[in-house]
Amino acid sequence: MTVAANFNIALLHYPVYDKNRDVVATAVTNLDIHDIARSARTYGVSRYYIVTPVEEQRRLVEKIRQHWLSGWGSTYNPKRKLALELLQTENSLAEAILDIEKRTGRRPKTVVTGASGRDNSVSFSDLKALIDAEPEQPFLMLLGTGWGLTEEVFDKSDYVLEPISGGGDYNHLSVRSAASIMLDRLFGR
Repeated sequence: MTVAANFNIALLHYPVYDKNRDVVATAVTNLDIHDIARSARTYGVSRYYIVTPVEEQRRLVEKIRQHWLSGWGSTYNPKRKLALELLQTENSLAEAILDIEKRTGRRPKTVVTGASGRDNSVSFSDLKALIDAEPEQPFLMLLGTGWGLTEEVFDKSDYVLEPISGGGDYNHLSVRSAASIMLDRLFGR
């Protein structure tokens, strides 16, 4: 069992903010599908969920996934196939949590992420210690799209992970870049 065997990632396309702080559903991007799946496989993550209530978007993700799992892509790039085996689409965050409960028999601890610091944030080293202390406890790290996850998601989560800071005044990483950095800080050697 890998260190991240009970660690899961969910890329939420809803509920997120747009630039006007309206709650919206954002569009799925092909790069996020592939790149976050590859990072998840690299660090031994159990499952990578793409969460969107938009049925057409879930169908698009599944079409791309199937291309790499059983279509021409499965023989063209077997490593991509391995990565996309971790991918699962869900209609809501609640459904992703329920799936983890069904697979593990335990409710996951949710870890919300964002670009802004919060007073109640846990550091990467503190979260790593929590994961290591109870290896059977599943975790679900929530990544936002658009202009970030809603306050409701933050309020309902068990932990808020400290933001990634590059040291300057610009702080607007792509979600796929942020996911890779976070996974490396938690599970890299």
